[in-house]
Amino acid sequence: MQHVDLKNISKRYGTFQAITDLSLTIEKGEFCALLGPSGCGKSTLLRMIAGLEEVTEGQILINGSDVTDTPPAKRGIAMVFQSYALYPHLTVRQNIGFSLSVAHAAKPDIEKRTNEVANMLQLDELLNRRPAQLSGGQRQRVAIGRALVREPEVFLFDEPLSNLDALLRVQMRLELAKLHKRLKATMIYVTHDQVEAMTLADKIVVLDNGRISQIGSPLELYNAPANKFVASFIGTPAMNFLPVKAGRISGRSVAVSVAGRPPIQIQTRTAMGHPGEGATYEIGIRPEHVHLVPFDKSKNDLPGTIDIVEHLGNSSVLHVDTQTGPLIVETRGSNFGASGDKVGLTFDRSNIHLFASNGSAL
Repeated sequence: MQHVDLKNISKRYGTFQAITDLSLTIEKGEFCALLGPSGCGKSTLLRMIAGLEEVTEGQILINGSDVTDTPPAKRGIAMVFQSYALYPHLTVRQNIGFSLSVAHAAKPDIEKRTNEVANMLQLDELLNRRPAQLSGGQRQRVAIGRALVREPEVFLFDEPLSNLDALLRVQMRLELAKLHKRLKATMIYVTHDQVEAMTLADKIVVLDNGRISQIGSPLELYNAPANKFVASFIGTPAMNFLPVKAGRISGRSVAVSVAGRPPIQIQTRTAMGHPGEGATYEIGIRPEHVHLVPFDKSKNDLPGTIDIVEHLGNSSVLHVDTQTGPLIVETRGSNFGASGDKVGLTFDRSNIHLFASNGSAL
């Protein structure tokens, strides 16, 4: 069931086009992440859904009702901001129940609902403290509680974890995932952190310069990126890209040559068309799909020299210099050599992506 429906949304600031003819449907109960680099328009889009930014063109529907020109307070949404924005002079209890107090709800109802939310977010023992007496994670839970208490149609999150340290971000990601599972509520979550998007969302919308680059589940975006932008943005460490020349093409099978070396046979998603054989393309391959083998210049897909090794405990990341430029290799274990060693590289044929000159995946 459609819950939030954006129809041909555009946003302009003078001559600057922030969002261009964007259409998006978010189903009821879905956790949708708006993902992209700074300046791509994700926060602007969220603020238009919230009613904090005017829509230049298009329509916003929530639960089937057109709310394009409806004031924020009447849209049935609640928003959690990047900054906690708590009232410092109020207790946790008063901060959580504040919106109900402003709405002149009965005191017994405010107390009941505040206690329910506090119990859900494990804030029971903190209700009489003030924000200055809380940790960053506790403050963010209070901010989420203030949104929950209103029982909104849609929850909007604008990079709510970016002010927390690394450990707290991991803990709060887990809390948000549990919260969504418990509430089964529609949540729209803005982030530039692809790990947050991949671990939390049912559906990810990747934005680039105010346009949608791709919509899909986390694994769809990871395994089948629609273009080079999505391929480079999703995944840590980032995907490697190498220029190649196309050789013999037969339907979806194409032979590509890296740096003039013997051809590698790969499968494309669709049958190859123009320009075809002899043309220059790029292949993309993720670091975990590049394998280290003993150095043999004539047999390796690409020989190289280890430059830097990053030990991460359960895995290691190697930066390898090759004749086509640096490549990143992610490997398990530690028996792979050291900086300065010559190594051979082989590519997992079933996990090579081919990109046209315009960046689209083939």
